[in-house]
Amino acid sequence: MKKYSSVISILILCFVAYWSYCDLMPSQNYKHISNTGFSIDNALAHLKEISKSPHYTGSKNHLKVQTYIAEELKKMGLNPKIQQQVVVNDKWRTSTNVANIIASIKGTESGKSLVLLSHYDSRHHSSFGASDAGSGVVTILEGVRAFLSNNETPKNDIHIVFTDAEEIGLLGAKAFVDKHPLAKNIGLVINLEARGSGGPSYMLMETNGKNSQLLFEFINAKPNYPAANSLMYSIYKMLPNDTDLTVFRENGNINGLNFAFIGDHFDYHTEQDSFDRLDRETLFHQADYLMTILNYFSNSDLSNLNSNIDEVYTNFPFTTLLHFPFSWILNLLIISILIFVALVLFGIYLNKITINGLFKGFIPFIVSLILCTVISKFLWDLILILHPNYNDILHGFTYNGYQYIIAFSLLNLWIFFKIYNPFFKKYSESDLLISPIVFWIIINSLIYIYLKGAAYFIIPVYFSLITFGIFILFDLDKNIKIIFSTFLAIPLIYIFAPLFRMFPVGLGLSNLFIVGFFIVLIFSLLIPIFVSYKSRRLFVKLIGFSSLLFFLLASLNSNFNENKRKPNSIVFINDIDKNESFWASYDHDIDSFTRQFFKDSSNKDNLIETSSRSKYNNSYNFYKKTSNRKVKPSDISIIKDTINGDFRHITLIIKPQRIVNKFQLITNESIKFNDIAIQDVFISIGNSKTPSEIILNSNKTILTYYYTPVDKHLKIDLTIDRFSNPNITVIESSFDLLNNPLFDIKPRANYMMTMPFVTNDAIITKQKLNL
Repeated sequence: MKKYSSVISILILCFVAYWSYCDLMPSQNYKHISNTGFSIDNALAHLKEISKSPHYTGSKNHLKVQTYIAEELKKMGLNPKIQQQVVVNDKWRTSTNVANIIASIKGTESGKSLVLLSHYDSRHHSSFGASDAGSGVVTILEGVRAFLSNNETPKNDIHIVFTDAEEIGLLGAKAFVDKHPLAKNIGLVINLEARGSGGPSYMLMETNGKNSQLLFEFINAKPNYPAANSLMYSIYKMLPNDTDLTVFRENGNINGLNFAFIGDHFDYHTEQDSFDRLDRETLFHQADYLMTILNYFSNSDLSNLNSNIDEVYTNFPFTTLLHFPFSWILNLLIISILIFVALVLFGIYLNKITINGLFKGFIPFIVSLILCTVISKFLWDLILILHPNYNDILHGFTYNGYQYIIAFSLLNLWIFFKIYNPFFKKYSESDLLISPIVFWIIINSLIYIYLKGAAYFIIPVYFSLITFGIFILFDLDKNIKIIFSTFLAIPLIYIFAPLFRMFPVGLGLSNLFIVGFFIVLIFSLLIPIFVSYKSRRLFVKLIGFSSLLFFLLASLNSNFNENKRKPNSIVFINDIDKNESFWASYDHDIDSFTRQFFKDSSNKDNLIETSSRSKYNNSYNFYKKTSNRKVKPSDISIIKDTINGDFRHITLIIKPQRIVNKFQLITNESIKFNDIAIQDVFISIGNSKTPSEIILNSNKTILTYYYTPVDKHLKIDLTIDRFSNPNITVIESSFDLLNNPLFDIKPRANYMMTMPFVTNDAIITKQKLNL
């Protein structure tokens, strides 16, 4: 036992790290969920049908998917209705004519109702939408079928809501919450979402109040694989990644539970969001959430989910979720400080801590913290220079991203040990443990002030204080110290190991420096273990070699193939007024597909730059003048232009003369509008129901409208100052460039795909609107 204590310790730590991942999602046979009747095979059959083709709002396949879902609901004996509604997202000024699919199961009581929510539109214009959010749609379809097969009538009304146009501004959710009568009596919403094609599904709460009651009810529902912590929701609230559920909370003051997975983020919104690439165990995880929660909340009191208490919560070994109220945070912090100070003083008194070692222990900690974060940051910048093709993966997570996460983790661990090794020989574990505990206490103090959702960071502090106290109070054998410290480190590893993967996947590889920060933060608390390792030098060499191996592996896997497709972009832009046309691309480098349009590099041009913007505010990197094609612009008529007092009222009718998927009104001027309406729906600020002064957003977009087959024309009403003559440009985009007979374009190679997040494979016309 003494001989192998170091090996046993390493094996335990590795096992706990593995365990922490496995506990987040199912890994068993997922063919059938016992006692629920849910069939994964049935769900996959639905998914295969839904994800045959891209089905973005306004496309032909969108109507096919809508019809399929409605017919499947009818087969269950339900009576689905289509909510057709023009709606505008006031924040982003996007709008369309949505078609929500709504069906209901009548309950025996008249209390608050339960909503099962997901969206059935895919991201325009190439994503197959299998994960985002076909996985949610089919989970609900099969879950409702299984639920109804039990022939038990629920206490609460259950509304199945498949929203439209989520991908272009949460528009279907807004139409339902603002306009549908069923939205007036909702107690809880269960939303199924995706930002990747695999990995664990995380629970994120949406509430305007405190979370304790909602959390307790979630725990009482007894999901088999809960994956959640209060830090994730705090970060989620800071990011501009709202879901349909956000609309329910903000516009309807309705509580909800989000279930979303982010693994394999490289598939997000791409052609690779397909049936074959969806992780089946991830689908099982979504199904497990739905069936446990549906069976529980369909018969629970949904009128009492608000609370005046907020809870800190996190995954923890052998519990559903470890949680405690916010009111404990300060007390836990103060107690930890008092215990720490007492132990330090007692350690000095017992000569277990030296003053010199106490202060010198801060040197390796601070140096390693700075070096690991800085090196990680600049190393990734260097990698982008060596692999410029990564720049075209706009969401920032490459196909070899998991290999980079391992490589950076091992590199930072190697740096950590190289810095600490000389200090391991000179100072005791008690001396070296002081600086990380101080830093963890400082972090928890900042958390108490700024980010209370992360207050479970105090848990490792207490376990480290136990280790610290025993080392001071008792003289233990070195091998016993290793094993003892290892077992006390289990909560630390279990809670924080998944963060190494979650942050870079969710936030992009440019944030790999966060991994460096957490490596130092976590492994500094494990110093009592590593100080006693006999073969530490060999251990460090193995870490360094493994890091180089994974960097090499990532580099060798940096190329694209049919399973890891290269994104690229091309659009044709026709300036009607100047009678000029251009090819334009967002790509950073020309490849065999885009070379047919560009033979040399060009700089950005204002004309091109204003024609389209990406989600990440990218501009075109290449453009080239080309011959005009006979692309018909829309017929724009001014049917009203009157003066009333200080205001000028203008009504436009825009009639497309070709297939058009998206209209934009933009301007380079600073214009103030008193009113803007599209299809007779006014844009308003915030929750105001009356029109008010609207100031243009930063990219000068007045409004965006996604055209649908039910639209006969586009009607726009503008109210401006009577003396104003605004300079407005109308941009029309159609996503048919590759199959339009006006163009002879060689198709992409099999290892290529349409770049997501941008207007792509599109014919764009622009013309000035003379007002």
